[in-house]
Amino acid sequence: MPISNFSKMSVSSQKKSSFISVIKSVGAAFIGVQSNKNRERDFSEGKLSHFIIVGIVCVVIFIGALVAVVSLVLP
Repeated sequence: MPISNFSKMSVSSQKKSSFISVIKSVGAAFIGVQSNKNRERDFSEGKLSHFIIVGIVCVVIFIGALVAVVSLVLP
């Protein structure tokens, strides 16, 4: 019985974050509303490289949007 519980526990602890959950987590952290539960889940299940890549892409999109808005407002 303990062996089967151990195998179930190891499978559940080795879950990986999906691409959508990484985007949601980065978006929530980007605007500062991420819950502590989700942050702990990200640290336990996610890969650092995925969060860094999505974070950099989000920052580039944000800066591009700011540049586009300013260029539209100021001729």
